[in-house]
Amino acid sequence: MSETSNNYSEFIERKSQLGGMFGFEPTFLPDFLFDFQRDLVTWAMRKGRAAIFADCGLGKTPMQLVWAENVIRRENKPVLILTPLAVSYQTLRESEKFGIDCQRSSDGTVTGSARVIVTNYERIDKFNPSDFAGVVCDESSILKNFSGVRRKSVTEFMKKLKYRLLCTATAAPNDYIELGTSSEALGELGYMDMLSRFFKNEQGTSNPRLGWRAHGEPKNQWRFRGHAEQPFWRWVCSWARAVRKPSDLGYDDGQFILPELIEREHVVKANRPPDGMLFTMPAVGLKEQREERRRTITERCERIAEIVSNSEKALVWCHLNKEGDLLASMIDGAKQVSGSDSDDAKEERLLNFANNGLRVLVTKPKIGAWGLNLQCCNHVTFFPSHSYEQYYQGVRRCWRFGQTRPVNVDIVTSEGEVKVIANLQRKSDQADRMFSFLVAHMNDAMHIDRERAVTKKVEVPSWLY
Repeated sequence: MSETSNNYSEFIERKSQLGGMFGFEPTFLPDFLFDFQRDLVTWAMRKGRAAIFADCGLGKTPMQLVWAENVIRRENKPVLILTPLAVSYQTLRESEKFGIDCQRSSDGTVTGSARVIVTNYERIDKFNPSDFAGVVCDESSILKNFSGVRRKSVTEFMKKLKYRLLCTATAAPNDYIELGTSSEALGELGYMDMLSRFFKNEQGTSNPRLGWRAHGEPKNQWRFRGHAEQPFWRWVCSWARAVRKPSDLGYDDGQFILPELIEREHVVKANRPPDGMLFTMPAVGLKEQREERRRTITERCERIAEIVSNSEKALVWCHLNKEGDLLASMIDGAKQVSGSDSDDAKEERLLNFANNGLRVLVTKPKIGAWGLNLQCCNHVTFFPSHSYEQYYQGVRRCWRFGQTRPVNVDIVTSEGEVKVIANLQRKSDQADRMFSFLVAHMNDAMHIDRERAVTKKVEVPSWLY
């Protein structure tokens, strides 16, 4: 074969993604799995490359451990589980509970006896994909929050592994086109291919920076093509399963019933109106909303400090560095996890709170809102933002299956941020709609055979050489 054809083959190899249905029947389905969990693991194993969108507390960790163990037994190679910060320790505890050999690695080392290797997303560059038979992305919705470089490194790592599993509670709840992040990681349609097939924008371009068009938003956004919405959901359900509660799969909800969620909204008044105004008006646009947030930092933090002063335990979310610093100084016994802390320091403090070593934890959703099981706490405070997913994940650290007490959520905002609250409610409704579509199409998708395995070798004409 000529040097040119060799180069071309290498080019195709770099660009290719393993395709088709290449899973197998699971040989390990332990009794500790609930019936609905067993169904999900069986489907994911048969698929070989799949996503499980299961709500918080439905047992994604035992499901992904069993999935990994099945791959290991078949391929006799380790499986890597990627987790957000501090969640790797939870996975280790769960593996001990269920009797599955699992080890944590921070430097890319894979020992001869290791089977399931757990690490944080931030350390993926230290690992070699050729050492593994499969990979699991825990809380995979966090992928779209990473920088382009980090997201690309995760996708590239997964690209050549035959077995892949994504597990998350929220799959782009208010932005359907971000499901392309999961699709691309699994080797289904690439992000841009998905956009061109199911969506369009009024500009007639393929600009990926445009957002999803919701009701009342500008026309120059992505929207479904005519009659493409139903095919889109059928396509998503061909590689993903969604479940909010066991009854979505036809099982009894049993112990998977959430306690009461008590949400309270607190509107604080600024000590002074904005410059040049006699009184506060609702902020219009992101610029005014940012100015309003900074102008009312002291008043909002004081209200939070007052609210949690008598709490047995509280999880306090913030968005700005100054908010975190003020809250940590105002609240007795509070400790902050900030972006400037090292990854090890962040993990240590997050785990300290989870193990009841801290009364009050102050941090940002983008640092600690993914994956942690914090049923030890039933009091959450929040400054609202336009990110519904951050709010959802922040609350769901405590309000999740396994929580036995009512969960109190105190939302503190200012007079000028009322439109932010309204936007959050709109996105909440849109998230419910997305999950309803996924669940509605799920049973139909179980009958879709999307096998694309190639059984015959392609014969290349001699004149191409």
